[in-house]
Amino acid sequence: MSGSNKVLIGKIQGPHGIRGQLRVIPFAGDASSISQLKSVFLKSPKGAMEEFSVVSAKNNGKRIILTLKPFDNINQVLHLVGSEIYADRVALPELPDDEFYWSDLLGLQVFTSDGEELGELVDIIETGSNDVYVVKHNGREVLIPALDDVVLSVDLKAGRMTVSLLEGLLDL
Repeated sequence: MSGSNKVLIGKIQGPHGIRGQLRVIPFAGDASSISQLKSVFLKSPKGAMEEFSVVSAKNNGKRIILTLKPFDNINQVLHLVGSEIYADRVALPELPDDEFYWSDLLGLQVFTSDGEELGELVDIIETGSNDVYVVKHNGREVLIPALDDVVLSVDLKAGRMTVSLLEGLLDL
């Protein structure tokens, strides 16, 4: 959805309880960024996009428990598992300078601090301790930990990320 006014903010991992609540993996920030929203858009694994009103969003460890209108039992939400959650960019809070929405990072060209091109950031893996960026170039895949001492800079306007690779991470 690059270039769209919709921002990918999470993914539905599964139902939570029997009252139609959803367990969500957030892709930026905490529940406050989602709980402030009046509505979200769910994109099914088949690609259909549908808008739903947010009733509540609460932190639950590293996950968010999301309640959407009109759902009130588990049977109504089972088909939503695996759906991506999007929000209108203008409805989202501003992030600190060192934080980014995943959808803004996907597609960036990644370079080493020496100027060598590693490829395009094509996926982000949420691991619990830190995210891992998946960078692909010419059939090669490089996994880069999203750590302050590894990711040196992100320039969204230039579409560029600069990293300092840990020794042994990549044999070029």
